[in-house]
Amino acid sequence: MAKEVIKKLLNKLVPDLNIIKDHKSLQFLGNRLHDPNLWHLNRSSVSIAFAVGLFVAWIPTPGQMAIAAIGALYFRGNLPISVVLVWITNPLTMPPLFYFGYLVGLSVLNLPEATFSLSSVLSGDILLPFLTGCLIVGSLSSILGYFGINLFWRYRTSIKWDLRKQKSIFNKAAKKNPFKATDFTFK
Repeated sequence: MAKEVIKKLLNKLVPDLNIIKDHKSLQFLGNRLHDPNLWHLNRSSVSIAFAVGLFVAWIPTPGQMAIAAIGALYFRGNLPISVVLVWITNPLTMPPLFYFGYLVGLSVLNLPEATFSLSSVLSGDILLPFLTGCLIVGSLSSILGYFGINLFWRYRTSIKWDLRKQKSIFNKAAKKNPFKATDFTFK
């Protein structure tokens, strides 16, 4: 059910595939846009999209969506999902998330804490622990996202197969004796 909801949402948000492929400003990409993994929802492409999107979300630079799109093209992940995941770090969540990255960088580099502000990052006073922390947290998020989606997808697939198997057994029993296969109990 969740897959159908995601498909409907993506169909509403993403323009028609042929329009994107024939767009004049995207012709430099050639046949890269024709790769089915960029647009289909399957375990591999969604896992890669989560890895790319979560890693790029921790890159403290403008243009994260473009970087995520390039990463999805290069690694053949789902393009819309990788671009949307970048918005985990939006203007509201960016300060606390990047502060967390800064704290991780401090603990890894074993440096004393300084005042965390945009001016101290831009001046270079805390740039090393900030970038180190963002790289570490981005890498961990990427790895956890990739394997987490892989495991979740396999788990959901095994549940669906089990339900299909049970339904098949029930249907076979109902064909042999329709009165015996019912779940009704009479007291």
